[in-house]
Amino acid sequence: MNASQPKVDLLIIGGGVLGVFHAYHAQRRGLEVLLPEKTSAPVGATVRNFGQVVPSGMDRHWQKFGRESLEIYASLQKEFDLSVRRLGSIYIASDDDELTLLHELREINAANDYHSELWNPRQCHARYPQLRTDYCRGGLFYPDEISINPRLMIHQLHRYMNQQSGYKSYFQTCVCDLAESGDLVEARTTDGKVFRAERAIICGGSEFQLLFPEEFQQSDLTAVRLQMLRLKPQTDIQIPGNVLTGLSIRRYESFTQCPSWSSVKSRETEDSFWRKWGVHILFKQESDGGIILGDSHEYASARQVDDLQFDLRRDINDYFVAEGRKIFDLPSWDIEAAWYGVYCQTSHPSGIFTKTIGSNIHIVTGIGGKGMTSSAAFANHQLKEILND
Repeated sequence: MNASQPKVDLLIIGGGVLGVFHAYHAQRRGLEVLLPEKTSAPVGATVRNFGQVVPSGMDRHWQKFGRESLEIYASLQKEFDLSVRRLGSIYIASDDDELTLLHELREINAANDYHSELWNPRQCHARYPQLRTDYCRGGLFYPDEISINPRLMIHQLHRYMNQQSGYKSYFQTCVCDLAESGDLVEARTTDGKVFRAERAIICGGSEFQLLFPEEFQQSDLTAVRLQMLRLKPQTDIQIPGNVLTGLSIRRYESFTQCPSWSSVKSRETEDSFWRKWGVHILFKQESDGGIILGDSHEYASARQVDDLQFDLRRDINDYFVAEGRKIFDLPSWDIEAAWYGVYCQTSHPSGIFTKTIGSNIHIVTGIGGKGMTSSAAFANHQLKEILND
């Protein structure tokens, strides 16, 4: 027997960071919002990442959303503990090419009014005493960027939202059918619930695939599989904030703006292990002393997402540790855990997949690796588009 719920203004399907921030901004507008999430708690890309909020790595368009998101995170943290720590980010150059890109990006940052500081090796080592002097040629430091605990933040954000009026979430509630019915959108779930709303927004790739498989198969979405690991807690050292290294400089979109980018990339070795597996080395130490280290990237089209292997590759983990040892002298490199995450991205110039089905069903997904950094502000922008205000 169907259990119909009262009509609401907005139905948001998917409880990851993109979905919850759509709900956050809608609730602040005074809308009645309902959010069903198919699992008992978010278990996807939102919790399987580094927890680095780094607008510094984004192109100009998305950096704007990332910088606005820093403000939203800071504001929320004052109300409710989301695990936000304002410890900054640093990019560490290992050679002259990478150092040149740091200098060039510093000039671009200044023109864009985004504060960054060029550090010499002595300054880098003063903040990171375990940093190897034979690796570091200099650093670019962003004092305003933040770190979060990825396995905690989204759960805290759900707790915060559930304290707000006009909002209700349903976990372990899988929407299996979504269609327009007259002027409303009607959603049916596998456990017999029926939700009705003025509009619906789908904020998850798996929900998009389930509810509109034909449109999903025809989309340009690409699934990206990342592998990473966590070293056992080391409380006798501190690696504050987000540490990105030479391979990050050679990968992140912000550096593609630099005048020397093309010439630097032309000198890279084509058949290197890190290029084959899309590796760039990042470090992020959690409050308990554990250190997240990684990551790699493998790709498959939306139509072939099941081709992505589920086994963790030991050679990739070994590479993380071997390269990590060239960067930091740590007391221990013992691995506590290893895992992978999968997110979707699009090749569209906008950097996100959006599609409207009918008049009032909106798909917003494929934000790629930008979700944790930019969803907080992007969701507000997208909501304005959907609501035509």
